[in-house]
Parts: sequence; structure tokens; C-alpha cells
Amino acid sequence: MIDVYSSARAMAAAIAAREISARELLDLHLARIDQVNGAVNALVSIDVGRAYAQASAADDITASGAQLGALHGLPYAVKDTHHVAGWRTTFGSPVMADHVSAYDDLVVERVRAAGAVVVAKSNTPEFAAGSHTFNPVFGTTLNPYDTGRSAGGSSGGSAAALASGMVALADGSDMGGSLRNPASFCNVVGLRPSWGRVPTWPTWNLWETVSVQGPLARDVGDLALLLSVLAGPDPRVPTADSTPGGVFADPAPVSLGGLRVAFSIDLGGAFEVDSEVEAVVRAAGAQLADAGAAVTDAWPELPEAETTFRTLRAWLMEYALGDILDAHPDAVKQSLADNIRAGRPLTGHDVAVAYAQRTVLADHARAFFEAYDVLVMPVSQVPPFPADQEYPHVINGRPQESYVDWMRSAFFVTVTGCPAISVPAGFTPEGLPVGLQLVGPAGSERRLLAIARAYEELSGAGIGVGGPRPSL
Repeated sequence: MIDVYSSARAMAAAIAAREISARELLDLHLARIDQVNGAVNALVSIDVGRAYAQASAADDITASGAQLGALHGLPYAVKDTHHVAGWRTTFGSPVMADHVSAYDDLVVERVRAAGAVVVAKSNTPEFAAGSHTFNPVFGTTLNPYDTGRSAGGSSGGSAAALASGMVALADGSDMGGSLRNPASFCNVVGLRPSWGRVPTWPTWNLWETVSVQGPLARDVGDLALLLSVLAGPDPRVPTADSTPGGVFADPAPVSLGGLRVAFSIDLGGAFEVDSEVEAVVRAAGAQLADAGAAVTDAWPELPEAETTFRTLRAWLMEYALGDILDAHPDAVKQSLADNIRAGRPLTGHDVAVAYAQRTVLADHARAFFEAYDVLVMPVSQVPPFPADQEYPHVINGRPQESYVDWMRSAFFVTVTGCPAISVPAGFTPEGLPVGLQLVGPAGSERRLLAIARAYEELSGAGIGVGGPRPSL
């Protein structure tokens, strides 16, 4: 029997077998949205009429006997930083509160072509800045496991909607951890792909390598299904990887016996990790060792990661948002305004140095993965924190001075160019989710998904593999 927590793969199979219609599946999800979205505030700009029109069209295609797309009839949420033609797209900013998109972003083109039924946008922090989802347009997205806690960000609306059973699949984007952190906080799965794996169009800079778009789901198999749709070349994006997206669908789990696992809590003391997170991550390492993996304490040396990320982030934000800050100085949150202003003194030499450092970091990672199959480490340095904080200010007594300081465990990986996936690993004593970050060599998504699927089965913590669901 299909319900809102069935896998996306099972839902798609049931529609194809005519065991349930797209409209009936939408009915289930809209009822769930009515039941729980008020408590978590994950979905925004919900358009019931448009969703039913899409579902009816999907049912007509099913009845015609035509070949069905990979996501045919599946209720779907698009991050509110991705354009959907005719749909309100606010970026979580009062400056954009009434903006209606005139076109679909490429990722939206692809999911619609694959048959997905777009139900809503998912909430995001202002211009996707920060790993806690709140904004002055729609308010704060709360954690389904504890509605006094953060759902993470910046793809927090997507992760919370999935964890709450409001949609089958959702997308997001990731600069410093925005696909991985909310997945960790909400006990779902999120993948930051290698650069070029999921092409972005339209874009102001085809060669921008820090921010990527990607999938979120309740289990690795569903995430792989969505990646198979999002990935692949496009003639408008010459920097896209040429591998067809279909190769990523449904990867079989690898054998963990003999898997070469590099294990690290803090990349050799590069950042602080909360003791409760550390305990869950260490237990995961022990599970892998007990399953036959060769687990070694090891990590790549990434001394340039901090300055590289901060320089590129500031430069990119100043270029993208500097004019908005100048025109609306009182309509931009202080932390974002500070980040934009940090980009203004940067010189061409500063930016060139950051890209040169990023080249070195990528080479360090390449050499490191000659000896290891996967790096295992925390996704987030803290468990979900109180929702009335913008960010955690202290970890183990060490001050976190900005809204990105506490995300080093994610953004140090960003600047290596390696793909990284957050997979549910367990819970703190208070019942708050903790994700495990699995990092592979550049371009290794299919292998990484297979490893993640094996770990997911071993852990059993995720919603999609029988782990605890939120009690909403």
C-alpha cells in the first residue's frame, strides 16, 4: 500500500502499474501538507490548482500507454532559489517577495520533463545564505524531529518537507554545505555532486565552481533516481560533464569487506566537533570496521581550505548581490550584508590566489584518494541547534564568530571539488538526527552512491530504511 513515506521508486512503480493515479498520490501528499506544514513551515508558494493540473496531465499520459518518465507523477518541491516559470520565486528576500519567474531553470526543466508534479517551492534563508532556514518573507523552517530546532539550510525547506512526508523528492543547492547540512539535521540524504555533474542554466558564470545544485531524498536509492534525471550534459553548458545521467540510477550497494575507509572527526584538528556528534560518527566508524571495512585514521591535508572558501564566497556574493545591498541596505540581513562587503576590498590578485589554492586542494584530494576509497567524517559540527539562534556561537567552548564558522566540516570539502553525501547515522541522546559525510574522489558519484547505500543498510537510521520518523 502506497503512503507518503513510501519510496519515490515504489510510488513511480505503482503509478506505472496503475495501482494509484497521480491525482490520488497528490491527494495523499496535500493532506499531509495540510496536516504538518503549519508546524514546520517547510513548503511555501503552494499552488494546489497547478499541481492538480500537472497530476491530471500525468494521468492522461499513463492512460495513453506512452512511455513514462523516471519521475512520472511524483509530488516534488523546488528550492525557492530555483526558477519555475509562472511561479513565485522569492529567494527568501523581501526585495524579491513578489517576483514571478518567466522561465524554468535547467534542473526544473529536467524534473518536469521526467514527469514530476511540482507542488510548491521549499523555504530557504535569504538568498540561500547560511545553514539555518529563516527569512522575512516566510519565516523559519523548523526541524520535524524537534520543532524548537533548526532544520538546517540553505536547503532546509526541502529536507524538512521530505522528512515530514510532504513530497516524494526535492532539490537544493550547496556552496558551503547547503545540501548536506539540512540532510544531516533532518535525517534524510543529500548529495553535493562534483562540479559539472548537474549543470546550471541560466547562470552568470559558467566557470563558477563553488556552488552546485543537487538532489535530496529519504534514501540513497531515491536520491540516485533523482540524480539520474538532474545529471548529464546540456548544449548550453559546455562545462557540464558528458556522462549521461541514467548511469547513476539504482546503484547496487558495494561490499564493505576490504573497503579502504579514511576516518576523521576533525581533519586533524581543523575544527571543533560537538561531543554528541562525535559519538555518533565514531560509532559509525566502528560499524564499518565490524562489517569488514579497513578503517584507518587519516585525512587529506587542506591548509588552504579556509582562506580559499572565504575569499571565493565573498567575491561571488559581492558580484551577485552587491547591487541589491546598495539599493536596499535595510532589506538585507546583517550577516549577509557583512559577507557581501567582505568581497569589496578583494583584488583580482586575491581571487586568482584563491583559485590557485583551490587547484592545490583538488590535487591534494586526488593524491589522497589513491590510497582510500572514501573519507568518512561529520557532516555538521553540531546537532540541530535552537531555531531562535541564527547560528551556533560556541562549540566545545570555542567561539564561532560568523554564520559560516561552524560549517568547516562541510566547506572544507567544498573547495576540494569532491562529491560528498550526507547519510543518516544515528541520533543524539535527545533524539536529534546526525548525518555521516562520505566523500569520494572527483567524478566518483556512482561509486560513492554504492558505498552510501551499503552504509545506509548497515546503519538503518534513515527514514527510508525503517529508521525513526518524526512524530508530527
